[in-house]
Amino acid sequence: MNEKLDPKELKVLSDILALVLEDQAGQASTALDAIRARAKRNNVTGGALKNLFVAIAPDPPQKARTRTRTRSTASNNTAESIESRQRITTLTNDLRQLDLELRTSRARVDALRTELHQTQQSRAELQTLLHHQKGRRSTRMSVLWWAFGVGALIGIAGTQFAHSILDIPHPDNAVFLH
Repeated sequence: MNEKLDPKELKVLSDILALVLEDQAGQASTALDAIRARAKRNNVTGGALKNLFVAIAPDPPQKARTRTRTRSTASNNTAESIESRQRITTLTNDLRQLDLELRTSRARVDALRTELHQTQQSRAELQTLLHHQKGRRSTRMSVLWWAFGVGALIGIAGTQFAHSILDIPHPDNAVFLH
């Protein structure tokens, strides 16, 4: 198990662990989703991570045996450490930005749902009002036709009554019989 470790794979693992450890409270699920996406993008599987841990565990990095070696390793580690921290900072800022955008989007969706609900209520109220107005129009038309019919009958009856009361000379119909 002392095979050579792929530096890229080790770098990905360190980035993932750094994200998990540097994560702020309340953002753990978002960080884990980002980690899953990153691992998928870099083709890192759970088995590969397990193998890295197994490979590192029995042979942890040892301190340099000589001072010259320590200085060169320290400068390399410092450069890598600075680069890793910058990358972690960038990823953390990106993660915070995405979280902010997600919250903004959720708030906008809630606002749009509220607006949709209000619009649906207004539509229902308008439909009810329109239905009542149509009902009134048909009732008005019925009342108008009924009033016209009653008025016509009263007019005819009044005319007949007036003719029967007044003495109008009736023509002699006997002339027509001969």
